Amino acid sequence: MIDPVLLRENPDLIKRSQEARGDSVDVVDEALQADRERRATITAFEELRAEQNAFGKKVAAAPKEEKKELVAQAQSLAARVKEAQHAANAAEVRFDEVLRRVGNPIIDGVPAGGEDDFITLKTVGDKPTFDFEPRDHLEIGERLGAIDMARGAKVSGARFYYLKGVGARLEIALMNMALDRALAAGFIPLITPTLVKPEIMQGTGFLGEHSDEVYYLPADDLYLTGTSEVALAGYHADEILEVDQPLRYAGWSTCYRREAGSGGKDTRGIIRVHQFNKLEMFVYTLPEEAEAEHARLLSYQEDMLQALGLSYRVIDVAAGDLGSSAARKYDVEAWVPTQDAYRELTSTSNCTTFQARRLDIRYRTESGKTSPVATLNGTLATTRWLVAILETHQRADGSVLVPEALRPYLGGLEVLEPITQ
Repeated sequence: MIDPVLLRENPDLIKRSQEARGDSVDVVDEALQADRERRATITAFEELRAEQNAFGKKVAAAPKEEKKELVAQAQSLAARVKEAQHAANAAEVRFDEVLRRVGNPIIDGVPAGGEDDFITLKTVGDKPTFDFEPRDHLEIGERLGAIDMARGAKVSGARFYYLKGVGARLEIALMNMALDRALAAGFIPLITPTLVKPEIMQGTGFLGEHSDEVYYLPADDLYLTGTSEVALAGYHADEILEVDQPLRYAGWSTCYRREAGSGGKDTRGIIRVHQFNKLEMFVYTLPEEAEAEHARLLSYQEDMLQALGLSYRVIDVAAGDLGSSAARKYDVEAWVPTQDAYRELTSTSNCTTFQARRLDIRYRTESGKTSPVATLNGTLATTRWLVAILETHQRADGSVLVPEALRPYLGGLEVLEPITQ
């Protein structure tokens, strides 16, 4: 959630952020009113409790003949204190509920608008050209014996698949290459749980307007994660951390997304699927270091794409397409030849202190008080990368040239050869 002090001292900033996101501006005034009511009920409760404590001393010191009447008054006062406490608790809950509807205030410079209102920050690499009609990643994968959509659908339904043979090897190679790079950058590897409690899913901001994307197991009251970001954020929930140096984790996990509302979109191949593997970077750091860390995560992602010989662009995602937790997000989109378009391979988000406030993750300041840390996340490799790799490096005979940086992870294999014609 957002900082209540910021809400009180600079509500106009939050209103501008809400407007840029395309979200309710009125909720800011609602939150301000809920905050006033919360503080008023807390003050009333504390004053009554102080009165009760003072009256208790009076009763203790009173002569025996006066105590009976004073005890009756004390009981009446205790009832009022209890009622005031209930009112304060209810006001606190109400304030929390309203505040959770306010998105993380965007960082200056984030473009306003929706999905199509992004700003392109850079374009890197030449788009591949071919002297033959390029095949899409599914046709290539089927010729290589690498992707089997038909049996995926037979076993699990639409948007499921098998990676087979060199397809399975290629994904494992990609993930291991990313892991090695994360290790070299000081990340601690984690294989994370893929089922999490509601409070962890809620704390990371994934149960808001996109909650229909999340698989839920009601019998266990657990959620399947769509990214290891959720488990990585929950790793230090309710803790006080030492973040003089950033805590960097790389989470390897299978991820699950319902893809609700995407009917008819990307139904061919493995671009938009229900299950995939991902290596996710996650960082806990000091709030004042968050923007520099965000640039660092982006550089790791770009280095990975460049090493794989992919043409890409970096976009500054518009406020309305951020999701509630992110104050800024950069997407890195690779060129997919047969779609004649850039498609997102990876993103990195600066969530400032939003998630940490919800999950109570703090650090100790120089004054000795505690304050929320900042959290950031960014994908370093995922199944979707296979799409760009196969299409970019395909050859006329249906084979695929393995990017040089990936070859050591495939036993030196230089070319993926088709097994069917």
